[in-house]
Amino acid sequence: MNPVLRSSLWLMFFALVLAAWAMMYLMAMDMDVDLLGRPGEMGERMRWMNPRMPMYMPMANFGPLFAMWAAMMAAMMLPTMVPTLRAYEDLIVSANGSRAGWLGVLAGYSIMWVAFAALIAGVQLSLLFGGVIDMLGIARSRWFAVALLLAVGLFQFTRTKEICHGVCHSPMMYFLGHWRTGFAGGLRMGLGLGAFCVGCCWGFMVLGFAGGVMNLAWMGLATLFMVVEKLPQVGHYVTKPMGFALIAGAGLVAGWPFITGLTGG
Repeated sequence: MNPVLRSSLWLMFFALVLAAWAMMYLMAMDMDVDLLGRPGEMGERMRWMNPRMPMYMPMANFGPLFAMWAAMMAAMMLPTMVPTLRAYEDLIVSANGSRAGWLGVLAGYSIMWVAFAALIAGVQLSLLFGGVIDMLGIARSRWFAVALLLAVGLFQFTRTKEICHGVCHSPMMYFLGHWRTGFAGGLRMGLGLGAFCVGCCWGFMVLGFAGGVMNLAWMGLATLFMVVEKLPQVGHYVTKPMGFALIAGAGLVAGWPFITGLTGG
C-alpha cells in the first residue's frame, strides 16, 4: 500500500469537504442570510418575492437549486463517510481491497446523494410554487415546521430507520456480505451503502425547510449528529434520544406563540 497515495487521497477527500462548506457559506452570504439562517434586509426582500415573476430568480429554478443541494450534500454527507472509508481501508490490508475500489465506494456513495439532491430540489420547487415555503426555503407556517419535526422525530423509532442505520453504523458487515473487487465493485457497494445512508439521514435534510435550507448552524449540528450516529461505539445510543428531542421540538414550536403570548400562523 503506497502511503503517499493514501495520504493524497485522504487530503483530496477533506479538501472536497472544505470546498463544499466554503461554497455553502458563499451562497448564504450571497442571499444575505447569516449563519443561523436569518435574512438581512436584502434577504428579507428576496424571501417574499413571487416565484412566478417574469424575472430570472435562481431560487425558483431547478438548475441553481440542484447545484445548491449538491453542494449541501457534499458538505454534510462526505464527513459521515469517514467510518465507511476507514472500514474499506482495513480491507485493503486484510483482504483484496484496492485504491480503485476505495475510489469506487466514494463515487457510488456520492452518486446516490447527488440523485437525492436532484429529488429534494424538485421537492423544494413544488413547495415554493405551492406557497408552503418562501424563496429562502423557510416554512411560511409554523405548523408545517411542526409537522416536519414530528415526522422526522417519529421516523427515528421505525424499523426502516433501524435497518438503514444498522448498515451505515456497521459498514464492515455490508462489505463482507456484498464484497466486490476493483473500481466497479467498489462503485456497486458505494451505491448500496449510499442508498441505505439516504434512507437513514433523509429527515435531517428535509428539516432544512423548517428553519431555512441555508441555516449553516443547523447544517453543522446535523452533520455532527450524523457522524456521531455512525460511530461504532456510540451510534446506537443516540438515534432514539434524537427522536425524543425532535418530537419535543415539535411541541415547543407548536406552543411557542402561546408561551410568549404572540399568536399567529
